[in-house]
Amino acid sequence: MNGTPVTESELQAYVDGCLPVARRADVETHLAQHQDDAQRVDAYCRHTAALRTAFDPLLAAAVPLRLQPGTRKGTTSLRRLAAVAALMAISGIAGWQLHALVTAERAQSFHLAKVAAVAHAVYSPEVRHPVEVGADQEAHLLRWLSKRLGVSLKIPHLAGLGYSLVGGRLLPGERGPAAQFMYQDIKGQRLTLYVRAGDDSRAQTAFRFAQENGVSVFYWLDGRLGYALSGETGREELLRVADAVYRQLNP
Repeated sequence: MNGTPVTESELQAYVDGCLPVARRADVETHLAQHQDDAQRVDAYCRHTAALRTAFDPLLAAAVPLRLQPGTRKGTTSLRRLAAVAALMAISGIAGWQLHALVTAERAQSFHLAKVAAVAHAVYSPEVRHPVEVGADQEAHLLRWLSKRLGVSLKIPHLAGLGYSLVGGRLLPGERGPAAQFMYQDIKGQRLTLYVRAGDDSRAQTAFRFAQENGVSVFYWLDGRLGYALSGETGREELLRVADAVYRQLNP
C-alpha cells in the first residue's frame, strides 16, 4: 500500500477492469484486509458476469433485417430497443452499486434520478417521435398511464412557466411500468417528468439535485410515487419548474 486510501470509485473501476495497473495491487491489498469491501466487490463481479451471460449472446446475434438501419422504421426500432436496454441495465445494476453507499431511501431516490436522466437523454432529442401519445390526446394519455402504473396520475400544466405539454410515453421501470411526460418551450428546450410507483405509501423526501452526463435532475418521493424532473438547463430554472410541478401535484 502506498498510504493513499482506496476510494469507492477505485473499487468500481477495479470491477470494471478500468483501474490503472499501478493502483491495482493497492486495491487488492485493501480487499484482503477489508472483508466487507471484498464481499461487496465479489457481488459486483458476480452480477456483472450474470449480465454478460444473459446478454452477450443477444449482442453478438445478427440484427434482424427488419431492424437494420436504412429505413425510418428500422432506425426508430433500434433507437427504442437501445432505450429499453439502457433503462433495464441501469435498473439492474444501480441497486447493487448503491447498496453499501447510501441508506435504502437515498438509494431508491438516487436510482430514480439516474433512470430519469437516461430516459430524458434518449427521448428528448427525438424530432418525429418524442412521445407515444401527444398532448392532443391528454385525457387518453392520463387514463392509459394511470392504468398501467396502477395509480391515479396527474399531468402538471406548465404553460404559465413557458412550457407546453408535448405528450407522454410508457417506460420500463425497476419495479414495473413508469411514465414520462415531456414539455417544451418556444425555443425548443425540453423538460421531462419521470414518474414511477413504489410500494411504500409513507415515503417522503425533499427535493434533491443530481447531474448525469449533462442532464440536471430534481427528484423526490411523495407517497407511493417517485418523481424526477430532468432537463439540460440551469439548476435555478429547473428548480422553478420542479416547485410548480410539486405544487400542482399537492394542492
